[in-house]
Amino acid sequence: MIEETLDIVTKDGAMETFIVHPERGGPCPPVMLMMDAPGIREELRMMARRLATVGYYVLLPNLYYRAGRDTIYGPDVLEKGSAEQARMRAVLTKMTIPPVMDDVGTVLDFCAGQAAAKNGPAGIHGYCMSGPYALAAAARYPDRIAAAASFYGTWLVNDAEESPHLNLGKIRGEVHIACAEHDELAPLPMIEELKTLFQRAGTAGEIEMYMGVHHGFAFPERWCYDKPAAERHWERLIALYRKKLR
Repeated sequence: MIEETLDIVTKDGAMETFIVHPERGGPCPPVMLMMDAPGIREELRMMARRLATVGYYVLLPNLYYRAGRDTIYGPDVLEKGSAEQARMRAVLTKMTIPPVMDDVGTVLDFCAGQAAAKNGPAGIHGYCMSGPYALAAAARYPDRIAAAASFYGTWLVNDAEESPHLNLGKIRGEVHIACAEHDELAPLPMIEELKTLFQRAGTAGEIEMYMGVHHGFAFPERWCYDKPAAERHWERLIALYRKKLR
């Protein structure tokens, strides 16, 4: 495997990005792994490596880069009341979809100039806060993103003018939305509403409920890690990418 961490220059600064791809068999289709709220950490880099081993040029950007290079948080970032969680939330609360969509466009342009990245359609998937980003990106760049996945994405239906549910009809690629049965950030009534809107928009893909698991189930280091569900998430994601990215 070949990996590097470099800065992708955006209009708002340098976005530190971890990139990994196979040593052989390239060029490989590009896919973006969009981080969850706790930010960039070795756990996510390992997930990027796993995806790269099956033939993808994987990019993991630090979406918090506008707040500086110290947006790397300690292991207690998920502990309520901890200093690290307060530091993370100060950045998280300023995140909105429009600037992240600009970042996605910059990454797509960057990939076009990389010999190891195959020209053609790209994929994107996001966890937690980035589930909405993945869906929004598929709608914003319908001619460039052929596959998008959201894993326990938060508030996929909300009152904001950029809520991802409003643009489902603009997506031309295929979508996989995975939801956890126990998730305060994506309650079951919201998922039912999303299913109705998804069908009404005629969006290609599926919304799948993972029963008996909690928000965060795919992260190996999370208290709620569920191996069978996590392996199913890999199966669904890789099948989607193999189908749509050629």
